[in-house]
Amino acid sequence: MLAAGVGGQGERLAGRRRKMAVESRVTQEEIKKEPEKPIDREKTCPLLLRVFTTNNGRHHRMDEFSRGNVPSSELQIYTWMDATLKELTSLVKEVYPEARKKGTHFNFAIVFMDLKRPGYRVKEIGSTMSGRKGTDDSMTLQSQKFQIGDYLDIAITPPNRAPPPSGRMRPY
Repeated sequence: MLAAGVGGQGERLAGRRRKMAVESRVTQEEIKKEPEKPIDREKTCPLLLRVFTTNNGRHHRMDEFSRGNVPSSELQIYTWMDATLKELTSLVKEVYPEARKKGTHFNFAIVFMDLKRPGYRVKEIGSTMSGRKGTDDSMTLQSQKFQIGDYLDIAITPPNRAPPPSGRMRPY
């Protein structure tokens, strides 16, 4: 009440506070739009990426990740947060020769612990295809909010079978 009684000063101060809040929000939005900082792979220690694959075109069920269990098809890859989906595809193809065939489809998803309720959740992030360039090839783990401790689930579909429908896949 004291501030309001001094010739409208309280209103001006409230207006300034509102302005500052708007300015700080804009700054936060600008920060989010900054491009990813390149990772110096010579100076940065790689992370252990636990990758689970299927060759039936479907991701693992979330109950396969429950109570400390994980699917048996685990690959362990040491990589960096700036690893692209195409780079990860080539590493998987080194281990699975049948996935090297042109037209093999790789659908990527991040599996992460749900903090709001018990269990895991899955977030499809993109897809690649052997022998073809695609829109998701240059997508990085970092750009998809991957966090150390998350898993990567890759549904591999051979070239002679169409991948199951998904809202995230794009035609090549």
